[in-house]
Amino acid sequence: MRRFAALDATTSTNEKLEALTAYFSAAEPEDAAWASYFLAGGKPRQSVPTRLMIEFARERTGLPEWLFEESYQAVSDLAETIAYVLPLATRESELELAQWTEERMLTLRGVDPVQLRERLLGYWAELNWSARFLPTKLIGGGFRVSVARQLVVRALAEVAGVDHKRIAQRMVGWTDSRQAPNAEGEDIDTPHESDLDLPYPFFLAHPLQIDPATLGAPSDWIIEWKWDGIRAQLVKRGGRVWIWSRGEDLVTERFPELTHLGEALPDGTVIDGEILAWELGASAPLPFARLQPRITRKSLTKKVLADSPAALLAYDLLEADGRDLRTEPLHARRARLDALASSLAVDVLRVSPVVNAPDWTTLATLRDESRARDVEGFMLKERASMYGVGRTKASGTWWKWKIDPYSIDAVLLYAQRGHGQRASLYTDFTFAVWDEADGVRTLVPFAKAYSGLTDEEMRKVDAIVHKTTIEKFGPVRSATPTLVFEIGFEGIQASPRHKSGIAVHFPRMLRWRTDKASKMRIRWTC
Repeated sequence: MRRFAALDATTSTNEKLEALTAYFSAAEPEDAAWASYFLAGGKPRQSVPTRLMIEFARERTGLPEWLFEESYQAVSDLAETIAYVLPLATRESELELAQWTEERMLTLRGVDPVQLRERLLGYWAELNWSARFLPTKLIGGGFRVSVARQLVVRALAEVAGVDHKRIAQRMVGWTDSRQAPNAEGEDIDTPHESDLDLPYPFFLAHPLQIDPATLGAPSDWIIEWKWDGIRAQLVKRGGRVWIWSRGEDLVTERFPELTHLGEALPDGTVIDGEILAWELGASAPLPFARLQPRITRKSLTKKVLADSPAALLAYDLLEADGRDLRTEPLHARRARLDALASSLAVDVLRVSPVVNAPDWTTLATLRDESRARDVEGFMLKERASMYGVGRTKASGTWWKWKIDPYSIDAVLLYAQRGHGQRASLYTDFTFAVWDEADGVRTLVPFAKAYSGLTDEEMRKVDAIVHKTTIEKFGPVRSATPTLVFEIGFEGIQASPRHKSGIAVHFPRMLRWRTDKASKMRIRWTC
């Protein structure tokens, strides 16, 4: 456990890669399997209720409730708080990750509180701070990854001496909570029956930050509108259908109309595309918010299905008749996709239309129409590109040529501590704008954001939050409204669920407006 916990000791990408490579080189197969599971985003279920963890920790430390609570609010992370306040270990455990997970953590669910107390206090007594923090996070079900998945793939590929694309392929579905990671050795090139339902690793685009005229002629590219939906792969193999999101969540049950579509597809078909809210017969999709109930609602009622109809906007065919097409050029895969969609002629399967223009100037003019079309700009894909793994240029390049976001100057009103490396800083903020009615001006919260500032700016804002705190609400502090930030977001719409009456999509901090005070008036830009 100590060796696994040490992987979180640095923020440097190169040092993390070196540490991962060293860990996987020395770890036992069982430990490496669980490590890759957790580091790739596997999330264990909470095995001990939060209230019992707090009760046992307070009992062991002898701290009064108010002091433990103050410590918790200061640290803003329960596992970290417990790791800090517990006494030093009386002995040191030699158990590594697999034993600790399988023999301890996974056996705690449903245990009688009396036995649970004895076990948990015993585990804490044989771990010091760094080694205690991680298992406590795992027990609480709040483990967050501070290592990029691609780094894990690169480290495993280096240790195994296998092409990283093959490692990435086998890791798809690795974090599926329905099964524990398997440490048994196997030939990575041999298909397995258990792989039948798995999608391919998603190929991701790079943000275009150069003049598109430097990319050559537009005719060398397949150009499509960039829609705002749920990136997904529809998999039809062995007579069954699966739908996977880009985050490797199995969402088949959330989209029954797409399952019916899959049933009509030939066996051995994998389609990559975007799930959009789209009414039958309509020429354009509905806003992204109409799709959200499909993910957020626990059950799909007839009303939800009627209000949030779904369709698959396809833009790539990755497998046909059981044959992997990813090494074929994109234009050939698109031709196959067009033929497949034409043969089915169903409304829930649409092929992303290609935008043709004689030059980049014309395309730039068309791109300016994005907001009127409810799209985010263009996708530019090399006609000859293969379907790669992750965000890479080795197989040919895909670009996302997005329009500039909406932006608004807003006031920082509330702050909460971050997670992982940012757990000691106030980095998660709630922003408000001034509303004026009958001569009275009030601040109305409208968005939360935590990304966009440099580490140095975050530290400065954290110091100001400490100095200007007005009230505390559990882990949240309200601060004197003096800090102004430019907030960017992709879309805005009316929302009865929010106090401000609006909801914004993908809010983030574009810059700290140190030149402005919070008494500014609202300024919108598009």
